[in-house]
Amino acid sequence: MPRLKVLITVTTYPLPSRSYDELVCTAGILEDGSWIRIYPVPLSFLIDLKQSGRVNNVKYTWIELELNKRTDDFRPESHSPKHYDFRDITIHEPRLDTDGNWLKRKKYCLKNVYTNFDTLIADSRAPKNLSLATFKPAAITGFEWEEDEREWKDEWVEIRKQTDLFNQGNIDPQKMIPKVPYKFFYKFTDETGKQRRLMIEDWEIGQLYWNCLRDAKKAGAADEATAEQMALQKVKEKYYEDFTANKDLYLFVGTTKEWHTRRALNPFVIIGVFYPMKEIQGTLF
Repeated sequence: MPRLKVLITVTTYPLPSRSYDELVCTAGILEDGSWIRIYPVPLSFLIDLKQSGRVNNVKYTWIELELNKRTDDFRPESHSPKHYDFRDITIHEPRLDTDGNWLKRKKYCLKNVYTNFDTLIADSRAPKNLSLATFKPAAITGFEWEEDEREWKDEWVEIRKQTDLFNQGNIDPQKMIPKVPYKFFYKFTDETGKQRRLMIEDWEIGQLYWNCLRDAKKAGAADEATAEQMALQKVKEKYYEDFTANKDLYLFVGTTKEWHTRRALNPFVIIGVFYPMKEIQGTLF
């Protein structure tokens, strides 16, 4: 395949229930507005990009590299890098900014937007097998969380495989990726009024939880349980109260290979959020 220019829009928090080379969903949009999934992209590579100073934040940055369509994945968007050490990658600067209420980002991210979730699910079935999309909810109706396992278990063997692709064991994944002990969910309706509930796998929400937990402890939380509850409320304040009141919210959604292969009734999860400010229409007198 020729070299492709990809605007990176999604990096999810690692989920070791996936195959080792798809732990982090790294996805983006081509210049024509179509989606593409790239894996494996080692966690260490994403972190090294930032630490090396090559790019401050990989999201909304254009990269260019040669990609091959994966023959082991029926989803049309799934590709892998030709060179697994990314020797051919070009990072285009500057990162797309938020000027004009995310105008440059909207140009690409909002070219193709679903508003009916049943239509989206229908397109995920054969022959289209669509597995990545931008979805506009009619309304966000709730934000929930559930307790999850507090420690990574045997899945760390698979995470170690991924980090070792480039680091020969020099990075400890348990320090690099602490286990978030909660799962987060949005409840929303689409244009038909039907209620949905999807898990949020965005990397940003996991990092937000850890930042809020740290702040709660600094603020003098009485104990770990209290600090966690304070952190969860702060996450809700941003993802629900702030976003629903002030943001024009879109959801980046994607399927996992496992559940898409099983033809689940709904194979999608939320892999990212797109949140420019709401624009108030002027009134003509």
